[in-house]
Amino acid sequence: MQEDEPSLNIPSLLTLAVVSFFVLRWFLSRDDGSSNGGRPRARGNAVDPAQVEQISQMFPQLSIREIMWDLQRNGGSAAATTERILTGRGLETPPPSFQPQITLPTVSTQPSQPSRAPATSKADAQDLISRYNLRGQITTEAVTDTPTTSASASGWSQNKEERQRLLQKRRDDMILAARRKMEQKLQSNPQ
Repeated sequence: MQEDEPSLNIPSLLTLAVVSFFVLRWFLSRDDGSSNGGRPRARGNAVDPAQVEQISQMFPQLSIREIMWDLQRNGGSAAATTERILTGRGLETPPPSFQPQITLPTVSTQPSQPSRAPATSKADAQDLISRYNLRGQITTEAVTDTPTTSASASGWSQNKEERQRLLQKRRDDMILAARRKMEQKLQSNPQ
């Protein structure tokens, strides 16, 4: 009767200890991110900014947040994200709790570029009249007091110099027309 009862012997205890060791090691290595499998969750929030910028340049209709969410989910594979977009499956909308940890250099430099452009234009000239040398046209326009229409309505010229001249004339006409409107507005509303 004692033979029917299972007994605990040394080989079964050693087998149980070795299996438990490997199971615990597998679970702990998966959470550390040191596994060679490259699981998406093991990478955490580490997304390569160069990959995000590359994909956003290829597909400008996608938001940076969606791209970063997909890269994080697929382990940072730009090829997998690009393949998903090209096959028409699209990218999933990230959950509200997803907050990207990196900032892209293109996003941070875009606001600074417009702030530099006006500073350089103000340094070059105070107003458009002096910048484009339109003082002579203001005096001749005051004498005639009628806006001139250009012959550019006939079409686009094949000559590069002619096109350049017509575009400069159109620019000058727009600047002078805006100046006339501003003068009329100031005359009608003296404050």
